[in-house]
Amino acid sequence: MLDVTDEPSTPTRPGAQAVERALSVLRALEESEEPLGITQLAQRTELTVSTAHRLARTLADNGLLTQDAVTERYQLGPALVVLGEKAADRLGYDRALPALRELSETTGESINLGIRAGNDVHVVLRVPSPQPLRFDQPAGTAIPLHLSAMGKCLLAYAGDVDAQIEGLGQLARVTDRSITEREQLRDELDRVRDRGWAINDEERNPGVRAIAVPVLHQNTAIAAIAVQGPTVRITEDRLPELAEHLRKTAVAVAPNLIAHA
Repeated sequence: MLDVTDEPSTPTRPGAQAVERALSVLRALEESEEPLGITQLAQRTELTVSTAHRLARTLADNGLLTQDAVTERYQLGPALVVLGEKAADRLGYDRALPALRELSETTGESINLGIRAGNDVHVVLRVPSPQPLRFDQPAGTAIPLHLSAMGKCLLAYAGDVDAQIEGLGQLARVTDRSITEREQLRDELDRVRDRGWAINDEERNPGVRAIAVPVLHQNTAIAAIAVQGPTVRITEDRLPELAEHLRKTAVAVAPNLIAHA
């Protein structure tokens, strides 16, 4: 059992604070491109150095982190690889890969399957385009929902749309095409439901366009699939054709994902 507390927790959540602190360490390392030392972990998680050190040591003792013997810096550990592989298998993601590869071959573009995690889309599966000029998002990438075609699908098919939008907080602007007004996002999500697909038109990366459809279970999105690439290839006249290919793929992968929903 992990013992990851060294400071008083709130009376109403005696265990949750410890879990949240441990998760904050894991997330800091997930987001970092390189291993981190204890001082860096403390700064990024807003924990004390002593707390960050105890958390890191406990996580490392359980294989969730690993420490370089020379630099003493930490990175994600081998136990996470095993957990991730088991989770992907049990959730049916691996069985969706053949259909995603076929979609990539048909469209010539990069493909992602994503799920919702809080107010982000997390990329679970990716198939890179064979094209030398391409846009590729590796598994593990996290994208704010409102800046993603997949995210718009997950929002549009999640029940009360107004409540979903309100829960997003401030809508960050990344490019001059990003949606930052709630009413504009509400209109966009209405269009997604009307036509059954969403578009990200250079809203996060200039020169990149993505189109996505939801994977539905009882009219609720349990995942989303996107085709993405440079705007010079994913032109507006291609969108209806790409949407149809995406719908067929979503229908093909749905049984595997629904079985574990």
